[in-house]
Amino acid sequence: MRDPLSSIITGIKPSGIRKFFDLVTEMNDPEVISLGVGEPDFDTPWFIREEGIYSLEQGRTFYTSNAGLKELRTEISGYLKRHCNVDYVPDGEILVTVGGSEAIDIGLRAMLDPGDEVLIPQPSYVSYEPCTILAGGVPVIINLKEENEFRLTKDELLAAITPKTKVLILPYPNNPTGAIMERGDLEEIAKVCIENDIFVMSDEIYSALTYGVEHVSIASIPGMKERTILINGFSKAYAMTGWRLGYACGPGNVIAQMTKIHQFAIMCAPTTSQYAAVQALRYGDSEIEKMRESYDQRRKFLIHTFRRMGLECFEPFGAFYIFPSIKSLGMSSDDFAQELLKAEKVAVVPGTAFGDCGEGFLRISYAYSLEELKTATDRIARFVAYLKAKKAGEQS
Repeated sequence: MRDPLSSIITGIKPSGIRKFFDLVTEMNDPEVISLGVGEPDFDTPWFIREEGIYSLEQGRTFYTSNAGLKELRTEISGYLKRHCNVDYVPDGEILVTVGGSEAIDIGLRAMLDPGDEVLIPQPSYVSYEPCTILAGGVPVIINLKEENEFRLTKDELLAAITPKTKVLILPYPNNPTGAIMERGDLEEIAKVCIENDIFVMSDEIYSALTYGVEHVSIASIPGMKERTILINGFSKAYAMTGWRLGYACGPGNVIAQMTKIHQFAIMCAPTTSQYAAVQALRYGDSEIEKMRESYDQRRKFLIHTFRRMGLECFEPFGAFYIFPSIKSLGMSSDDFAQELLKAEKVAVVPGTAFGDCGEGFLRISYAYSLEELKTATDRIARFVAYLKAKKAGEQS
């Protein structure tokens, strides 16, 4: 019998995030605290849920157009104009997708020919590299540095460009580091992209969650809208992960081909979710502000707590993750995460789940209550103190 499996897919490693999620599930221990999942701990605001319920009561269970409800695309256009200063036409430049993850997948499939290179700054979200491979592209990793606050620099970008470079992934605000790119940073990157005729896939799913700084979209930089696919969605900002709704905006010729793939693979995003998302965009700004204030409080608590433990931790200004360094403890990220789970029943994600340059770091989500975070960090502090005492004993 011939092998039924594709060598391409069998050669792709499974998600490192899921590995620790599965370990926690297998333990089935109510005392385990997981800080590993990037999912808001808030319920979807009631007025959004209510609109979803109402749409079901009204029998709105039909397919929408492939591109999504016109009403929703119009609201997305208005939202991006208000918050990102970018104008997108609802008909032809906006596609509603099944989460931001689908938009990443079909965007790369629409843009890449076999052998085209995609520049992927890491640490970053786990989907970019496998989606590039599945689309026939070649991932080229740019290892970001803590001393640069994990921002992509002009020099790092220039060093990675070859004649085969076609797309740059720009994952900011960043998962897992919480890093951001400010306007000056983006202007330098934009200049390089224009001069080298590179397209950008800008994943801005955390754009509403920044602290003390305003998010800037690279699509708003002059000359970049026509070479940028802007990806966003509702999961993080509106606590709508299970509704599975995102969107992609960009040049009409690219969006048309993305819509074609979406048409054959998906048909349309969930109708109920689309009606609920219309309300989210119209009336959800105040709800986002409440959640952002809560995340900011947790962010400050964790930064202070990890520094008090003696672990270096740069200050993140976006998303809801921190990325503390454990290099001083002499353990790999994976070993630390596994031993912490066994010893103290706290689950975190090793930095290597987001790229090899994540070695020596941990991703910790603060999409959990302050009470849970306090309990978890008390346990982590105890484990760190044990490791330091053990290391000191071995050196004496």
